Amino acid sequence: MKYMIQMNVPAAQWDAIMSSYSKDDKEAMFAHMNALNDDINSAGEWVDGQGLGGPSQVKTVRAGSDGRPQMTDGPAQAGQNILAGYWVVDVESEDRALEIAARASACPGPGGKPGNDPVEVHPISDSPLEA
Repeated sequence: MKYMIQMNVPAAQWDAIMSSYSKDDKEAMFAHMNALNDDINSAGEWVDGQGLGGPSQVKTVRAGSDGRPQMTDGPAQAGQNILAGYWVVDVESEDRALEIAARASACPGPGGKPGNDPVEVHPISDSPLEA
């Protein structure tokens, strides 16, 4: 079964959160995430995954009445969370997806303390008609 595991960050706090990491904190965060990625890949569960840019890099697009895209800078809903990164995994069970999510949540934050950030786990349907 495939799952999308996603980490979200409050968009308004992105810059403050990112600037609170020292060089050592960033190295610890990347080491943790790289080890998680390596383990998922070694287990043959990796489908895709990426860290994403912050709110200043986001473009929101809507179809215009003339059929042309209408673009604005920033997330669609100000004050909401923004997707900071994701994994798509193909695992044997939901329990395994939850285990991966918990490990992502334990990523060290500023000062090396586990962040315990919320991580969402979304099943990916095999059929677009499944709800």
